[in-house]
Amino acid sequence: MEVCVDSVLSALNAEKGRASRVELCANLFEGGTTPSIGTLCAIKKRGLSLPVFVMIRPRGGDFLYDDLEFETMAEDVRQLKKAGADGFVFGILTKDGDVDKVRCGALLG
Repeated sequence: MEVCVDSVLSALNAEKGRASRVELCANLFEGGTTPSIGTLCAIKKRGLSLPVFVMIRPRGGDFLYDDLEFETMAEDVRQLKKAGADGFVFGILTKDGDVDKVRCGALLG
């Protein structure tokens, strides 16, 4: 079971509760946004045995991102990967409401 967490304590509690992985977010009341690198590093420093997948979402609201927001998302992926993220959780839509396969693919790779 994946557990959505927004703090070091929440991640440690998820591990105690036998989660299979955690999804690290900030601003859960907005549906989740990209957390700080510091939070990820603090979790990793404590030797969490679970994979930590990180939400990549620059703001609450819809999933239609402009070029500046997408640039931020790509940089977040690069930096969080260096900091030890095990994976990423994100969604990007086109203006027609379809999955933006090009941009999603670009973030993956």
